[in-house]
Amino acid sequence: MRALQIHAGPRALRHLRERGLQPHDIRAIPAAAGGPKGLILNPLDRFVFGRWLAGSTHSVHLLGASIGAWRMATACLPDAEAAFAQLAHDYVGQTYEHAPGKPPKAAHVSEVFGAKLAERFGGREAEVLGHSRYRLHVFTSRGRHLLGREGRLRTPLGYLGAFATNALSRKAMGGWLERVIFSDAREPLPVHLRDFRTHVVPLAVANLLPSILASCSIPFWLQAVHDIPGGPRGAYWDGGITDYHLHLDYASMHEGLVLYPHFQKTVIPGWLDKALRHRHRATAHLDNVIVLSPRAEWIATLPDAKLPDRNDFKRFGDDLAARVAAWSRAVAESQRLADEFAQWLEQPGSVEVQPLA
Repeated sequence: MRALQIHAGPRALRHLRERGLQPHDIRAIPAAAGGPKGLILNPLDRFVFGRWLAGSTHSVHLLGASIGAWRMATACLPDAEAAFAQLAHDYVGQTYEHAPGKPPKAAHVSEVFGAKLAERFGGREAEVLGHSRYRLHVFTSRGRHLLGREGRLRTPLGYLGAFATNALSRKAMGGWLERVIFSDAREPLPVHLRDFRTHVVPLAVANLLPSILASCSIPFWLQAVHDIPGGPRGAYWDGGITDYHLHLDYASMHEGLVLYPHFQKTVIPGWLDKALRHRHRATAHLDNVIVLSPRAEWIATLPDAKLPDRNDFKRFGDDLAARVAAWSRAVAESQRLADEFAQWLEQPGSVEVQPLA
């Protein structure tokens, strides 16, 4: 049984059938929000950034929201393969103090997680921002009006408003939350951003860590990050709220393909769109996108027949060893995704590429 499935938009599918795939074909790599689900992409990340793309010479734009922002910043460190191994170790082993039977306080989670980011990236901001080939773009969600500051009443009321307006129109949600991208100052993101209310802020040493922390700050689980240097004032939350899977207009790129290691084959626009099945379909924006994702049959072989997810914190409770064992096994089994991708690159017929739908 194979672990990997590959789907491609029409332009990308033609390219693969005519020429296969080479490192110089790739111009952008998105990394979705999704919390622990992103763990199963760790071996793929280690292969793609540690080996396959390592010898390339052209610019590659790395787009990340939530755990995806952490992953893409990790790719910009000098020894990417070792850095990704450390990321998996950090994520699997995370633990937070809490009262019996209750979740940890958001302030505590933000403090512990922020300290871990500082441990991995603090003092290394210039290395991340100065990578010779990679151009990092960190996606965050900035609150507007009632959500402009975090508050005990205003935050739940504001997200209720965002949920209601998003059900009517994704663009309408821009009245409550806007996309703010902290973006490599050397080269602009080469995609159109007309689909949603957007600000672009140059990445700098002063805002790299706060923007990654904000991009990972799930509402009610972590605190918002306020007033990030260089950006508009306000409360910033998880980039996955506005851009859950970064379903952007990649077709507007002038050249190249988009390689998308993902934990599922569908690319959902925003976190609040998860229940709106009609927004899960592929669009013309994904014309030049190649999605690498796990097959459902392979996922069924993982612990509890599923990907790691945030509910595991509650399900395993204080049994840290059991959760660590389950997540560690999932990461280890995910090596098959990387191995099969490497094999497909050498033998394109080893995995049949399907159209994105």
